[in-house]
Amino acid sequence: MPHAVILDAQSLGADIDLTAIRNAVTHLDIHQQSSTAQARERLSGAEIAIVNKVRLDAETLSQLPSLKLICVLATGLNNIDLEAASTHNIAVKNVSAYGTASVSQHTLMLMLSLANRLPRYQADIADGKWQTSDFFCLQDHPTLQLAGKQLVMVGQGELGSEVARLAEAFGMQVTFAARPGNEQHDKRPSLDDLLPTADVISLHCPLNEATKHLLNKERLAAAKSSLLIVNCARGGIIDEEAALDALRNGSIGGLAVDVLPTEPPKEGHALLDALANKEPLNLIVTPHNAWITPEARQNIVGLTADNIRSWLADNR
Repeated sequence: MPHAVILDAQSLGADIDLTAIRNAVTHLDIHQQSSTAQARERLSGAEIAIVNKVRLDAETLSQLPSLKLICVLATGLNNIDLEAASTHNIAVKNVSAYGTASVSQHTLMLMLSLANRLPRYQADIADGKWQTSDFFCLQDHPTLQLAGKQLVMVGQGELGSEVARLAEAFGMQVTFAARPGNEQHDKRPSLDDLLPTADVISLHCPLNEATKHLLNKERLAAAKSSLLIVNCARGGIIDEEAALDALRNGSIGGLAVDVLPTEPPKEGHALLDALANKEPLNLIVTPHNAWITPEARQNIVGLTADNIRSWLADNR
């Protein structure tokens, strides 16, 4: 069995058991975090790199003649130079469907929170408005009953399908939009056709040329003023600044994102500024943690061990 190195184990969390991976390799080196430069040194002599977000570029891969397999502890492969990996005959395997229950639960939480104007009412309570009210409840921000409302889904993979199933349990009418960029060959209605009647849009598609700023200023202008938008996919699928402008001027009813274009957002972001300034908006930003239930993170370990064993079986 081969020698493997985990470059950024911290991304899995300290409470996760790595036994399944240990049992699949001869020796396992574990590093909590690594830069790309450190990765070159730490992977020297290793056959398997196990990585979540560390960038493995063409220069790095060219300096690792022993490397035969890269196991990505996630679904996205944008941190791996796939062309360079192919050139050097390095197999690349990712994991998918590990967090379906976790991410779909988070998506519904965001949807329900927007529908019930939770950010606005929480701010009101913090400001003492309920405590000083003449009436037993606050009604300043009309809520949205999801039953009977139209949910437009962009992305009909396993995750999108599970979110749709849960939404239907609330009585929502669910419609999947045609795959962006493939509308002419897709029998489903386009996003443009669905937008004017959508009450909620939930995004579960990859970020690519066809989906970058899929919800832009022009499309947002065609939406209902009550539209709720939830993005648990990738930052940049929404033009976040255009969406924030629409939220501020009342052109949409709510915005919730679990992702931003750059993560972590060390240089800041307009959505974070709006929250920091306590703007009175139906706005939620969560720190890309839809996937982090212990069950989902432990699934990643098991699926990665399966990937290693599968690769070993194919290369005997």
